[in-house]
Amino acid sequence: MGQAVAGQPGVGRVLVVIPTYNEADNVADVVARVRRAAPAVDVLVADDNSPDGTGVLADAMAATDGQVHVLHRPGKEGLGAAYLAGFGWARQRGYDAVVEMDADGSHAPEDLPALLAAARDADVVIGSRWVGGARVVNWPWRRLVLSRCGNLYARLALGMPVSDATGGFRVYRLSALRAMRLESVCSQGYSFQVELSRLAYRAGVRIVEVPITFVERERGASKMSPLIVAEALWRITTWGLRDRRPGRRRRGHDRWP
Repeated sequence: MGQAVAGQPGVGRVLVVIPTYNEADNVADVVARVRRAAPAVDVLVADDNSPDGTGVLADAMAATDGQVHVLHRPGKEGLGAAYLAGFGWARQRGYDAVVEMDADGSHAPEDLPALLAAARDADVVIGSRWVGGARVVNWPWRRLVLSRCGNLYARLALGMPVSDATGGFRVYRLSALRAMRLESVCSQGYSFQVELSRLAYRAGVRIVEVPITFVERERGASKMSPLIVAEALWRITTWGLRDRRPGRRRRGHDRWP
């Protein structure tokens, strides 16, 4: 590997952004699987100065593969900040679309081609755990209940017909990100994905959901905490109250295919 390939058919140049913090056990495998599943895409590992050497491993991959890049950040600033930095990196270098993907292996890179195919006719594609055809593997029942209830609450509070507003496996066209006014983003973690779902819906861009197989991480520690969940509930409630004010017409929502 090392020679850049022409852009993804129907989408253009695509950058997969993978935020990392202490993911040394997972990052090499995930990046390798992305490169096999979608050879035309580039990968950006956005590392928050991981003390376990994740950034060093990412540098080694980048040194041997011209389609792998590393963004070293000064410290742990949260998922949302890492993605926003990755989006900016992509915009500055002329990419047409960016992909959000976790580093822990819970998002199967083998599902990426289906998301990219959907992006040919959509502005935002969400890899959904809660539409027909999706599977969730080895998740504790508490996480299942939390995700189901959190997404139901987001749908009801925000009036937003998205089945998996908290899902973090996504494709965004850069034109959609520009329309979404990302300068207003204020959240991190669990609520970051809900906030971007809300901004996309309110911007009137076309959102589709693709069923994925979501697998509980096998190595490393989850970053989920009660504080992150509490922040999400508070922010969703605040946005819901704000969105009840009269606003402009919003476009519909589709599922792929």
